[in-house]
Amino acid sequence: MTHDTEWYYNLVTGQVEQYEGGKAVDRLGPYATRQEAEQALARAEERNEAWENDPRYADEDDEDADGDGEDDWGTSAFDTFKP
Repeated sequence: MTHDTEWYYNLVTGQVEQYEGGKAVDRLGPYATRQEAEQALARAEERNEAWENDPRYADEDDEDADGDGEDDWGTSAFDTFKP
């Protein structure tokens, strides 16, 4: 992949852009196609769910320290951008 064929999802604008777009800290990618970049949030959410349900990473004592039935990790940056 070269810079002219890389696509990124901009977390600030919600737009798909090429290499000369926004700051790296605000983007997901690179992706090989525009279509892959358009699915960046969905792919990230799928990966996050897989990680959260992977028993290799389960910290039973940390997830619900206050007993309210919710994880105590706060919100993810991706939660802000969910449709």
